[in-house]
Amino acid sequence: MKLTIPGAGLGLLALLIATSAAQAQKRSLVVANSTADAGKLDPHQTAVGADKGMLNWVFNALVRIKPGQINPEFIEPDLAESWTANTDRTEWTFKIRSGVKCHGGYGEFTAEDAAYSLKRAADKARSAFAGDMTPIAAAEAVDPATLRVTLKQPIPSLLGLLSNYHGGMMVCKKAAEELGEGFAKKPIGTGPFMFVEYQPQQFVKLVANKSYFRGAPQIDEITYRYMPSDATRDLALQNGELDMVFGRTTDQWVQRMRSLKGVKVASIEPAELNALHLNIKAKPLDDIRVRQAIVHAIDRKAMVALLGTQVSREAISVIPDGNLGIARLPLPDYDLAKARKLLAEAGYPNGLTIKVIISTHPTLSKIMEGLQAQLNAAGITLDMQPVDHPTWHQQIRKDLSPIVMYQAFRFPVADSYLSQFYYSPAAIGQPTAVTNFSHCDVADPEIEAARKEPDLAKQKLLWRSAQEKILAALCSVPFSESLQVWAWSDALDLGYEMVGSLNLAPDLTEKTRFTK
Repeated sequence: MKLTIPGAGLGLLALLIATSAAQAQKRSLVVANSTADAGKLDPHQTAVGADKGMLNWVFNALVRIKPGQINPEFIEPDLAESWTANTDRTEWTFKIRSGVKCHGGYGEFTAEDAAYSLKRAADKARSAFAGDMTPIAAAEAVDPATLRVTLKQPIPSLLGLLSNYHGGMMVCKKAAEELGEGFAKKPIGTGPFMFVEYQPQQFVKLVANKSYFRGAPQIDEITYRYMPSDATRDLALQNGELDMVFGRTTDQWVQRMRSLKGVKVASIEPAELNALHLNIKAKPLDDIRVRQAIVHAIDRKAMVALLGTQVSREAISVIPDGNLGIARLPLPDYDLAKARKLLAEAGYPNGLTIKVIISTHPTLSKIMEGLQAQLNAAGITLDMQPVDHPTWHQQIRKDLSPIVMYQAFRFPVADSYLSQFYYSPAAIGQPTAVTNFSHCDVADPEIEAARKEPDLAKQKLLWRSAQEKILAALCSVPFSESLQVWAWSDALDLGYEMVGSLNLAPDLTEKTRFTK
């Protein structure tokens, strides 16, 4: 006699369907950015936002800001499990996580790799962020699991320097030394995804690091494509060829993407400050009346309208909003008559022409075209020389452009931005140069004093005074802030709540997965 168990067939069928669905679940992710090609795929050398976002998926740091966040309060352990500091916070000791493997069979990551990484990041010959690391006097491996970092003086943002951002990225010593210059096209890290291939002007391919210390990623492969055409990226996202794209920072783009079925859109923090940095040591900008004419010729509200009110906002200081220590300052009014009067007083009654180098990056060139039109109305002609984005970065760091429109955000503590853009040792041409294109030096005493001040309230007052002095000298003309805009398939679960990313691209982690 045959025994029948009710529902057994249905249960088996459900199990088979579930198994088939799991097997069919998408595990390859295709991302596209707006740049035409990679710059340098070395985290210590690239200054290109598109590279930094992708490399954040390949590399770790000693500490990291929790995925999806940008506030320093969310700093958590990464390659360092824990850390302590002496009383005056000039000597820090980090316990290095054991068992972390470098990609490509390059061995275990130890304190020696960490010390090497910090020394490499501080070496101007090997790092674009050497100026950031000047507060560090020494980095030593006490033993394989212990790193000691000694500072020249206490700074309020050490953990920011050592986070997963710019020079804080950790490289594997053996790989970096063995590959030499080739490391910039074959990056070796410890992160959730490993580099496997680069095709110029086409893509970078990454695969899952199955030995990742936080667990094997749920995405097997990432193809990171270079697609400068906005229309091509949009169409590829709509037809399913792409899963995630860097968007156009316009209201129209955001609204159009939000109208599409199956697409998520996010304007994410940080907002990068858009500012014209004026070389106050070079003619004709050494005359403050010329600088005043420039600031009065710029209509900040019109620039926000040009860029889009959903993706940009007016600047409020010479550093970005959201920084610890930001001071909301009264910026000069838009006044064309005053601009022309100041130009005449400076000896240019018929106007003047200034040659500037600009990037062909679509967003940056759009901003410069808007500024060019505004300044032209006041009699200031910008003779713009366009070059590709990586070349632009190289040339402005050689002091070849007296005006630099730079879009940037730094670790969100006032000291970081002030020290890199307005502190005299960071001026272009100095051995410790970073991004002080204006050669500003008016706030050096306040910047230095704030670093040593243990009282946060007093520190904020010093930072406020620094911002006021920089604005009075018009080392830069801040006008707007731009949010980062990304869109992705609603089938993609990032694995966290998206607020922002210091690396200007969504974090892809071991938890990122497709839900269908």
